[in-house]
Amino acid sequence: MRTFLSTALFVFLGGFFVEMLLIGLARFFGVFATVQEGTCRVYVLFGKVLGVLDEPGLHVLPLRLGLRALIVNMLGKCHVLDLRLDQEYLRSEAVNSEEGAPMGIGIWYEMWISDPVAYLFRNTDPRGSLRANVSNSTVRCLSNMPLAEMLETRHEMSQAVRTEVSAKSQAWGYRIGSVYIRKVHFRDLGMIRQIEEKVVNRLRQVTSAIRQAGANQVSVITSSAEREAAVELARAAVIRPATLRRVFQDVASVPEVSEALFQILETQRIMASGGKLMLLPAGPHARVLSTLLAADATAKPKTP
Repeated sequence: MRTFLSTALFVFLGGFFVEMLLIGLARFFGVFATVQEGTCRVYVLFGKVLGVLDEPGLHVLPLRLGLRALIVNMLGKCHVLDLRLDQEYLRSEAVNSEEGAPMGIGIWYEMWISDPVAYLFRNTDPRGSLRANVSNSTVRCLSNMPLAEMLETRHEMSQAVRTEVSAKSQAWGYRIGSVYIRKVHFRDLGMIRQIEEKVVNRLRQVTSAIRQAGANQVSVITSSAEREAAVELARAAVIRPATLRRVFQDVASVPEVSEALFQILETQRIMASGGKLMLLPAGPHARVLSTLLAADATAKPKTP
């Protein structure tokens, strides 16, 4: 049993290493190649392109490239390129408006490799050349535009730059996707400060106008209310005597009510006068006491 297990383990390990060795030799001699998703392989032998593999999966190279695939890994070269969508953003490209204002344009664009052979051999730095082409096209297409259009028509500006760049980028193996003007700004700090001051002054003027309009409206409402109040008070002053007359006539029609009312009014006037009130007891001596008090009050000197 031990001999069987040892033999099985030895056969398994030996087969594993032999398989790895055969796969390595087959890969080295170019029997097959694996292309990952979103990539491509360009095989070059003696300065000549043998073939381009851009479909993901397992490929048998002799069937695709011929017998020269057996020596391409030893004497040639295999370029692995990334075909996925890429993007880049260029900040503050210097552009002058029609009015002479120094503006900055921020442009964002997408690109991917559409022709691997042109990408490898038609330009030594296709990405840098595309960046420079986008920058130059931005300056060339957007210079001398009216400032109002430059600040408002970003979609039209993006389309103009994309149309200008597409032809040259295809010659270098690139395909341009979306192009978008993301930012348009002033580059001169002095101009920015002047614009800020004008905006602040305009806001102050608008605020003052709003406040003045509100004050005027309040004044109109107040004057209208005062006029209506004055009219109503004058009307009340006119109808007051007639109203009091009717009330007194109604009161005088009932003797008990009129007598009580006049007593109350007389009492209120006495209390409002501020004079002193002295109560005397009832009896035969009341007249004598009142005469003495009156004489005493007359005899007292008046204080200045």
